Amino acid sequence: MAGKKIGYIRVSSIAQNHERQLDGIQLDKVYIDKISGKNTDRPELNSLLEYARDGDTVIIHSMDRMARNLEDLRNLVTLLTSKEVSVQFIKEGLTFTGEDSPMSILLLSVMGAFAEFERSLIKERQTEGVALAKKRGVYRGRKPSLSKEQVLELKQKVENGEKKTVLAKEFGISRETLYQYIRK
Repeated sequence: MAGKKIGYIRVSSIAQNHERQLDGIQLDKVYIDKISGKNTDRPELNSLLEYARDGDTVIIHSMDRMARNLEDLRNLVTLLTSKEVSVQFIKEGLTFTGEDSPMSILLLSVMGAFAEFERSLIKERQTEGVALAKKRGVYRGRKPSLSKEQVLELKQKVENGEKKTVLAKEFGISRETLYQYIRK
């Protein structure tokens, strides 16, 4: 019995369109994460890792969709291939089976390093752009999570001794954000 063709798609946010990835490729099952790739704790990736079996092929649009750094990329490919699952990257035209030659392992490392380098360049340009926008006075930053009225209510509840963890959940903010509002 031939293994299944399993697609893995990742976009960084809910608003992004994932349809161009793996478009036109016949797949038996697809896992889609709409979350940043900066860590490997992604629900759909975790489900894929549990589901994939001997003989299956995991198909991914490109290496940067699977991992943001070389270490994570190598770990994920090694984990899958150790279960005798093939990993195929469409954009790079590479497939890994676990019986890979030294050349294919080198290609994984080199291409993964380029993907990681590209990501760091993007972050650097973004940081530079924000700094320039701040200098020109056009960057305002993220909008506050709470209105002025909500901040006053929050501070009053803290003064009344309500638990900060409960308040953070109630207001839909992190505990760190709650502490930032308290300090202001």
